[in-house]
Amino acid sequence: MQQFDTYINQHQSEFLSELKTFCAQPSISATGEGIEAMAGLVREKMAGLGASVQKLEIGPADPPVVYASLGQGERTLLIYNHYDVQPVDPIELWDSPPFEPTEREGKIYGRGVSDNKGNLLYRIQAIRAWQETMGPLPFKINWFIEGSEETGSPNLEPFCLQHGELLKADGCLWEMGGVDEADRPMFTLGAKGLLYVELSVQVMNGDQHSALGTIAPDAVWRLVWALQTLKAPDETILLDGLWDHVAPLSDIDLELLRAIPFEEEKMMANMGISQWAGGVSGFEALKRHLFGPTCTINGIEGGYTGPGQKTVLPARAKAKVSFRLVPNLTPELVTNLLREHLDRRGFSDINIDILGGEHPGKTSATAHVVQAAIAAANEVYPDSPVIYPLTPGTGPVWPVAVAHGTPMVSFGASYPGQNLHAPNENIRLDDYFKALKMMGRFIREFGRK
Repeated sequence: MQQFDTYINQHQSEFLSELKTFCAQPSISATGEGIEAMAGLVREKMAGLGASVQKLEIGPADPPVVYASLGQGERTLLIYNHYDVQPVDPIELWDSPPFEPTEREGKIYGRGVSDNKGNLLYRIQAIRAWQETMGPLPFKINWFIEGSEETGSPNLEPFCLQHGELLKADGCLWEMGGVDEADRPMFTLGAKGLLYVELSVQVMNGDQHSALGTIAPDAVWRLVWALQTLKAPDETILLDGLWDHVAPLSDIDLELLRAIPFEEEKMMANMGISQWAGGVSGFEALKRHLFGPTCTINGIEGGYTGPGQKTVLPARAKAKVSFRLVPNLTPELVTNLLREHLDRRGFSDINIDILGGEHPGKTSATAHVVQAAIAAANEVYPDSPVIYPLTPGTGPVWPVAVAHGTPMVSFGASYPGQNLHAPNENIRLDDYFKALKMMGRFIREFGRK
């Protein structure tokens, strides 16, 4: 790989210039600003690799997918990235303009540089470096690059399920990744799913004077009583039947969990808390964090919450509630369990509106794509990778990869101080070029028989 590394070292300035061009182009999916122009830049880069490039329409109001195919061989690698970014608000907290990428102190700052344009571009550049120094790719790549990830990819799942022929592969390289606080490379092998609902109740035609609270119903209390049945003070989720469906942890999962450095005291200090919810700690806290479902009240609304007093008896109340889903839990299953749970307790008047849902997706650590990534990382980083069998967050891992039998792994150029989704988003230049060199070795390892 010496020729490959030399090429990267000689082209660092050019690669950084390309990254700045990528990040200078706005592509905010929440507003649509710059989306088409950014998709055009991505198509141009893919064509420069000699790829066959398609523009796929997900839905009439959705940003297009850039789908590129290149290389040939017995194996196929699916790569998933996205080209859209988060809004820049609050703009006043940026130290440099978010769409004027700026280098300082060994870092490059700009909206999208970490999420996800840096992780997209270093892969493109690594393939170009491979072609220039190592020859043709040893396998086929299908690249799926969408433009609505930051708004929840609302129409992606039905599209992926209808077009599985575009996505089925021997392995998938996912969009995110980086190093931890000790600069150890981190891999993830899956993501939790999500069910997001709004629970609402109306008990009267309209708000009443609170003097009627002696005999008339209170919508906020009604909703609070219903919510109280979902979770105990010790943080145990009480939803009937939920735990019957949660997949047990395998021996490999437990082994991976025990190998994860869990710096809980530092995490709690950063959050300003003295203990975890429910009083758990150590290995049990980590296991709950990565493999436990959640039931979270994201917000509650009803009655009067303005300044001063208004003695009102509220007629309506609503709450936003989200469930993070672990393997074997699906949005459809948990919705049904929730409806039955509430009805069983006399809360059939509580309405459930589904606001969003994603299935969980998980890969075995023994998959070839995972082992190829581990071998590649061991050549570039001084420490072995830390492997997270499941990330506590959510992404479209299931519809893009797992639903089609495609195992996945993620690695990349990010680090804990990246300010993800926040002002002054950044990556470290050293991490970027390490990821580039690792990508070259991953290409070699994934192509080996």
